[in-house]
Amino acid sequence: MLMNEQATRNEHVQQYTRKDFISPEAVRWCPGCGDYSILAQMQRVMPTVCAELNLPRENIVFISGIGCSSRFPYYMNTYGFHTIHGRAPTIATGLAVSRPDLQVWVITGDGDGLSIGANHLLHCLRRNIDIKIILFNNRIYGLTKGQYSPTSEKGKKTKSSPMGTMEAPVNPLYTAMVAEATFVARAIATDSDRLREILLRAARHRGAAFVEVLQNCNVFNDGAFDSFAEKAVMEERTLILKDGNPLIFGKNGDKVLKMRGGSHGLEFEVAPTAETPADKLVLHNEKSPRNYLARLLTTLDEATLPVPIGVFQAIDRPHYGAQLQDQIAMARKRNGPGKLFEHLHNADTWSVT
Repeated sequence: MLMNEQATRNEHVQQYTRKDFISPEAVRWCPGCGDYSILAQMQRVMPTVCAELNLPRENIVFISGIGCSSRFPYYMNTYGFHTIHGRAPTIATGLAVSRPDLQVWVITGDGDGLSIGANHLLHCLRRNIDIKIILFNNRIYGLTKGQYSPTSEKGKKTKSSPMGTMEAPVNPLYTAMVAEATFVARAIATDSDRLREILLRAARHRGAAFVEVLQNCNVFNDGAFDSFAEKAVMEERTLILKDGNPLIFGKNGDKVLKMRGGSHGLEFEVAPTAETPADKLVLHNEKSPRNYLARLLTTLDEATLPVPIGVFQAIDRPHYGAQLQDQIAMARKRNGPGKLFEHLHNADTWSVT
């Protein structure tokens, strides 16, 4: 879009600042919780979102379920709903398809979104509802005081698993990729600049956007991500995904992920960048539909391989709301506007006396 066209679109929208999105409510998270950073970055991003998309603040809605993360709507000075456990995607779906003029965000956690809410999350993603879903992942139930969650690692000892968990954890990103979400990304709460960039990209996306944010619960699961999220080790232990670029990481870019074939199929391995021919480098392609390499990246063993951060997939596909509005328009053109009560009492109805 040309700059003068963008200016014309935005001339009637108030120019907001972060302060415009700060709620007067007292923020009630534990001191040191990673949720504070996510809230701050969202408040910083929102003025840019409104300016770019020509959105007034009253057209932004945050919907949450139950959990520490789900207090989020209280702390954003926008419209919002604090709904019931795991059902935020269903409330958000109804709102998004009935009010396409709104930008709808779902705030959920690894417990809320991937236990009781997993079914709702799955169908929201596969339908490509125009919703931005931010899943706070601290790998623990924080609000209910430290039980293991669907993303807790196998063997995790908690109040509800004193001898260690027996099941494999849910992989949020792989779940979103297999459900064919059109935008899938991961950020770390303490990596402020990259978190803002990813939130902004999710806001721009039309369709189901899923962002996993790794955030520390310093009360019940402190240090869950220190092995790769601490500043001292982050360059060596994380892989920053960049579309069209090779999978290079390390403080000096001296390491690269390359593919190898084995008895278990294709897998990634670490190699020195200087010893890897250019034609053997794997390029990240976030725009490839059914991106199997990106799916593979979501499954890397964080104990032995770098942890990918950034956008795994960003593809265009008609979203559910737009298709629904097209069907409604076609039905009205064919049959007229219709009358609701006549329709309700038409065809297969009966009376009980």
